[in-house]
Amino acid sequence: QVELVESGGGSVQTGDSLRLSCVGAGLNFNTHLMAWFRQAPGKEREFVAGILVTGDATLSSEVSRGRFKIDRDNGKNTVYLQLNSLSPEDTAIYYCAAKASSSRMIFTQRRDYDYWGQGTQVTVFS
Repeated sequence: QVELVESGGGSVQTGDSLRLSCVGAGLNFNTHLMAWFRQAPGKEREFVAGILVTGDATLSSEVSRGRFKIDRDNGKNTVYLQLNSLSPEDTAIYYCAAKASSSRMIFTQRRDYDYWGQGTQVTVFS
């Protein structure tokens, strides 16, 4: 059974940083595109960033504005999301997602992903 477990969320002040982690189990991590999405209250789940299997290419959405960075360690079955210069608009549940893929395309739609974690809450106070 595939399991993705996120951690690293919390409550912080505007301008602070957080580093989210997602550990995968029950899947061949080396063959899965990994991504982070987020969902704020009353809003749709949106793509934040994705990273290829090889880790040599990433894609970040406009919400990042250069503040967020995704990376992965295949040896640890872990993908990370570094969140910098956080603002209250970044308050959301952050989800890790995995998609079996051998292509060099980074998918940005929720429906494209095979597996999801339970999410980790990020709350940013002004």
